[in-house]
Amino acid sequence: MIQRVQTIYLIVSAIIMGALFLWFPVVLGKDGSVIMDRDEPVLFGLIFVSLALAVISILSFKKRQLQFVLNRLNIISNFVLLGVFVYRLLTLSGEAIVSEKGIGVLLPIISIVFLVLANKAIKRDEDLVKSVDRLR
Repeated sequence: MIQRVQTIYLIVSAIIMGALFLWFPVVLGKDGSVIMDRDEPVLFGLIFVSLALAVISILSFKKRQLQFVLNRLNIISNFVLLGVFVYRLLTLSGEAIVSEKGIGVLLPIISIVFLVLANKAIKRDEDLVKSVDRLR
């Protein structure tokens, strides 16, 4: 349901992860060798898992508990992706051609923020449904 606020948060998170895949920076070393690229299986897999979990969570809007669990898994996958980014950038030998790493490293953090906001909205909806059930 598009009118629920958590759906908007999940759509924004999916768009952020899609943008991360499309505009992923290719980090080159001084000798021109590719240090980090989006075609690497680990990075591609983590970005794809995060994007897929966001889409599945959007489509399972009737099952709030499943949506909550999928968002938690998505947060974990984003933390792992962030850890891979930080590990790769910190273990570079020497200096890269471009010193700036780009916004690509920050996009998983932004996605995590929107996933946490979506989980708060799902929890609020679940509490509302439980309070209405108590009145019956």
